[in-house]
Amino acid sequence: MGGHVRGLVAELVVVIVVVVVGLTCGVEGRSIERQKLDVERHLKRLNKRALKTIKSPDGDMIDCVHISQQPAFDHPFLKDHKIQMRPNFHPDGLFDEKKVTATDSKEPKPITQMWHLNGRCPEDTVPIRRTKGEDVMRASSVKRYGKKKHRSIPKPNSANPDLVNESGHQHAIAYVEGGKYYGAKATINVWDPKIQQPSEFSLSQLWILGGSFGEDLNSIEAGWQVSPDLYGDNNTRLFTYWTVSSHSQFLTTVQSDAYQATGCYNLLCSGFIQINSEVAMGASIFPISGYHGSQYDISILVWKDPKEGNWWMQFGNDYVLGYWPSFLFSYLADSASMIEWGGEVVNTEPDGQHTSTQMGSGHFPEEGFGKASYFRNIQVVDESNNLRSPKGIGTFTEQSNCYDVQTGYNGDWGNYFYYGGPGKNSNCQ
Repeated sequence: MGGHVRGLVAELVVVIVVVVVGLTCGVEGRSIERQKLDVERHLKRLNKRALKTIKSPDGDMIDCVHISQQPAFDHPFLKDHKIQMRPNFHPDGLFDEKKVTATDSKEPKPITQMWHLNGRCPEDTVPIRRTKGEDVMRASSVKRYGKKKHRSIPKPNSANPDLVNESGHQHAIAYVEGGKYYGAKATINVWDPKIQQPSEFSLSQLWILGGSFGEDLNSIEAGWQVSPDLYGDNNTRLFTYWTVSSHSQFLTTVQSDAYQATGCYNLLCSGFIQINSEVAMGASIFPISGYHGSQYDISILVWKDPKEGNWWMQFGNDYVLGYWPSFLFSYLADSASMIEWGGEVVNTEPDGQHTSTQMGSGHFPEEGFGKASYFRNIQVVDESNNLRSPKGIGTFTEQSNCYDVQTGYNGDWGNYFYYGGPGKNSNCQ
């Protein structure tokens, strides 16, 4: 009798386990299906119908999308927006880079994007890097795709030793504050820093900031980055990023799951309106600087149109890329209160030690030209729409033994600085 009962109990346990496993698998299966549907819907929103597609040698698919069909116009405030095809004003006093003579060893080399090797987009279209399912799946959720994982804007003079790696982000920057700024410009040396962990990144950029740290901070950011998590590879890519606080008045007015109103990278949400058919946000930059070899750099200018109030971006001397409509922002609707230039890395402290993810060239500033990465001809736009040299430049880094910054000035480069470093080394553990 006892054996019979034990047998029945055993069978009952097996049945319960099977049912629980079945229910769990069913829930997980439905969850996976739901996730796939969410990803497919998001891809449909991001990847607009292409009039032409170009396959880049690096594997990217560049879709040439009609200018009126780009993701910006999913935004409810932009449904009837008339595209501004050119800025009303450029800043006066653009730095004359032709002062660098042809015999100067520091003469910049031409630079382009890799997809140009296989074709160009026609007029009245904009080139958009196609988002793949695996790109979205690498994010923690569909809603988080295209966003930075932590607020990571460097706050100078905040290097409390106990808080240095609180957010996992480290910086080496130059900055100005205390005035009203209507734009910024820099020429940035382009490298391919090595990334230790796929969840880490390394970037070099300028920040245009308005508002208060930790409260309602607006930012416009542009430069180059290596981000395996965002792009699925280690290529050096042109990028933009913008953000507003989730508490901004604009966000309380409109909410929609068709766009990410708090900002994003490149064209991964509605906001930035692109007008240029030759440069793709998020596409690989080519070629790259080599240690002791040829040096390549890119010029980026972001400025506020004094008539319309939109924030415009120019790449190089010839490519006006487009603009962020002023209504996207609260504080930046007027002006910026701080400008920053420099490098940023994510340090996840793998194995409990500092990451070996490189910033810039991966070498310290004192190594100089051809070895260390640089920003040159850094300028700000003042209230009269003039480009001028910044006054009172400060520098900031959380751990100078890991990544450092050194400023300078000369006739050809104006205000400049070298920056970067290897991360983990004998003095940075």
